[in-house]
Amino acid sequence: MMDYRKGIGYMLIASFCFALTGACARALRDVINPIELVLFRNLFGVVFILASLYSRPPVQYGGKLSLLIFRGVIGTGALYSFFYGISRIGLPVSITYQQSYPVFLALFAAYFINETLNRREWTGVFIGFAGICLIFLPSVDMSLISFKHHAIGLSNALMTGMAYLSIRGLSRWYDDRSIILSFMLSGIVLPLVSMAAGAVWNVGHFDFIIAKFDMPRWEDLPLILLLGLAALMGQIFLTRAFSYQKTGIIAAVGYSNIVFSIIFGIMLGDDFPSLYAMAGIVLIICSGMIISYAGSKG
Repeated sequence: MMDYRKGIGYMLIASFCFALTGACARALRDVINPIELVLFRNLFGVVFILASLYSRPPVQYGGKLSLLIFRGVIGTGALYSFFYGISRIGLPVSITYQQSYPVFLALFAAYFINETLNRREWTGVFIGFAGICLIFLPSVDMSLISFKHHAIGLSNALMTGMAYLSIRGLSRWYDDRSIILSFMLSGIVLPLVSMAAGAVWNVGHFDFIIAKFDMPRWEDLPLILLLGLAALMGQIFLTRAFSYQKTGIIAAVGYSNIVFSIIFGIMLGDDFPSLYAMAGIVLIICSGMIISYAGSKG
């Protein structure tokens, strides 16, 4: 029972750290572009992972390099859309879109690896899509810009679902740290490529994937450091949380991330979610809980 409570405690800490990461990105959105934030988010973590691999070399089979690279690239793409969403549509909605990933993960698992979804999981999927619609449709006006911002923000959930599905396939072949390293290295290389392209080409409508380098100000360094540290601590405590049993319950506790993010967002000037958005948030949380519980029992 005590271990079970520890797992919940670790997940609460992880959720707070991830919400704090988003809050730092929200506070920096007017001075540093989202792609550069992806770079800073991974610089701290890669040092920690490399040190860990050096002190305790991985024991693994390997042999799935293409899938490992895919995990890194799709995970970095998810970060691109996440930080872009924070900069355009605010922290609470961006986090909620991200936390709808179990809906897409369940569908991808059914389609790509023929995993059978039970009745409860299908119910969770439909509830999740209803929640997404309640947030997405009222938020998108007739302008293409509004549609673009929310579509990119929502794409985070889709790519996160694909990334987590790839982790399932990699976990039998690679050490967990190697999988995380592939993600962090991609999260350093791809932003550098994006910013190199931004130095040559006009960004235009591709500002979600190409950007010029913004030189950080000295006064922004504490927030940049906090962003990287919070992301690293969130990853550490997330891993610890799932080392305990009752993974369905622990995954459900992860939705506290949304609550923390709403609080941080309001503190930083984001609007409180509308009635439709709040209803969508509740449905997405219910959806994730249903899928988590059903999956852990199935």
